[in-house]
Amino acid sequence: MFALLAFGVSGCASVRTLNAAKPDAPVVYAGTRLDLYALHGGCCPLDRFGAEAPKYPGLDLPASLLLDTLLLPLSLATALGVSLGISGGL
Repeated sequence: MFALLAFGVSGCASVRTLNAAKPDAPVVYAGTRLDLYALHGGCCPLDRFGAEAPKYPGLDLPASLLLDTLLLPLSLATALGVSLGISGGL
């Protein structure tokens, strides 16, 4: 169980896109969109999303969808330019 959780957190597209410092990268459902982009053979995820796609995007998709849904209020606020005064990251 712990190994599965560690795999999910380290390879999760949503977590990877949270730390992306690309100015024009998508924010709303970014991890889910990154997984779908990789599944459809997208060529340059780092250029488009500011993060590499997970090794197994099909396995990551459900977890990214869940996490992106939980983070939707924050990502919508970010997309709308609302400053929430939240800082941190890796």
